[in-house]
Amino acid sequence: MASGIPVNLNDIDRRAFVSNAGKALGLAAASSAVVGSLLQNVRAAGNKVSGLPASVVAADEDYWATIQQAFSVTRGIINLNNGGVSPSPRIVTEAFVRYTWQQEDATAYTMWRILEPQSETVRTGLAEIFGCSPEEIAITRNASESLETLLMGMDFQSGDEILSSTQDYPRMLTTLRQRELREGLKLKLIKIPIAPNNPSEIAAAFERAVTPKTKLILISHQINLTGQITPVKQVCEMARKRGIETIVDGAHSFAQFNFKQEDLGCDYFGTSLHKWLHAPKGTGMLYVRREKIPKIWALMAAEDKNKEDIRKFEEIGTHSAAMRLAIGEAVLFHNAIGGERKEERLRYLSRYWMDRLKQIPKVGFNTSFDPKQFCAIANVKVEGMDPGEIGNYLMAKHHILTTPIVHEEFSGIRITPNIYTATWELDRFCEVMEHIIKNGLPKS
Repeated sequence: MASGIPVNLNDIDRRAFVSNAGKALGLAAASSAVVGSLLQNVRAAGNKVSGLPASVVAADEDYWATIQQAFSVTRGIINLNNGGVSPSPRIVTEAFVRYTWQQEDATAYTMWRILEPQSETVRTGLAEIFGCSPEEIAITRNASESLETLLMGMDFQSGDEILSSTQDYPRMLTTLRQRELREGLKLKLIKIPIAPNNPSEIAAAFERAVTPKTKLILISHQINLTGQITPVKQVCEMARKRGIETIVDGAHSFAQFNFKQEDLGCDYFGTSLHKWLHAPKGTGMLYVRREKIPKIWALMAAEDKNKEDIRKFEEIGTHSAAMRLAIGEAVLFHNAIGGERKEERLRYLSRYWMDRLKQIPKVGFNTSFDPKQFCAIANVKVEGMDPGEIGNYLMAKHHILTTPIVHEEFSGIRITPNIYTATWELDRFCEVMEHIIKNGLPKS
């Protein structure tokens, strides 16, 4: 059971338990005085703003101060690099530790017979967030495992084309290039406009590149380099009309901004849960449209009797049950805040620093200011300054962690605040940026 609550789970409607955050928060309080207190604080803060629009709550610093206190992050470093991996709230870390100790007691029995079966509740919770059947959700270790399961598990013929973009995640492109070399497939890459005026420009670029040989489109829901949100549904609808399958790389989008599977219309979706859901490190999710499960080969071979079972993609050998179950607490925490409220806060934080820096000469952005095209991730550039040197200076001298990006088509610094980020931390980042833009980087 994902909550670690010492009750008989057979007496609880598991689906209702995960989806009903208020009820779950009250039950979870019994498991730990510390965790119970944290959850009660989050619930109480949510009750105070329950009647307000999410866009208004986004700027309510009192509410978000309570959320910030749910994390144990240091304030000695201003962490603006949450795109790769995010810290977990204390409720998740505590649960992970608790499950780890539990599985150390008669491990073969406890881990496999007691804990592992309880991951079905986690599956249900993830399915509810994504808006699909639990029988279409596999729990994986990260987005790469989810997506490589698909990319290596599909049958293609020599000469078939797979369409993606030059800004897609390198590991996925490497996977496709391996199949290209081994099997004679053709990987075709389009260039995505940098900060397009309209997301339809991206959809049009994909449509122009389609040929009769195109069998698959791999598209990032949110590009990790710039934070660009792509028109996935438009691309998927176009592809379906042409009999082309679609894989959506949702490594950064899931639990960052609010959407369901029907909002995408994709056949397949893969994501990491240790980013914006704040689950334990090494957790991910794979969605496969139910009727397509039988046609995808498992990355690690599964018995033929499991051909139509989504769980065949979880046959990876012995693994800890603790990480999987602690996803449940991350689901509870996410639901207690609310997906829409979380999205609005993250976009508010991005606009907070973007609006300040855009006033400065020499500053430009590789990310659109259109709220439909960005959320927590944005990429800023300074004319005449190397992003790597800026990033090194920010960390070495001011303990501000950022992500310098150098791509053949553009360069800049990726900035990713999180819900635990305080506005004073963004003020400090902007002050330092303003200083170095005006005075230049100090010579070493």
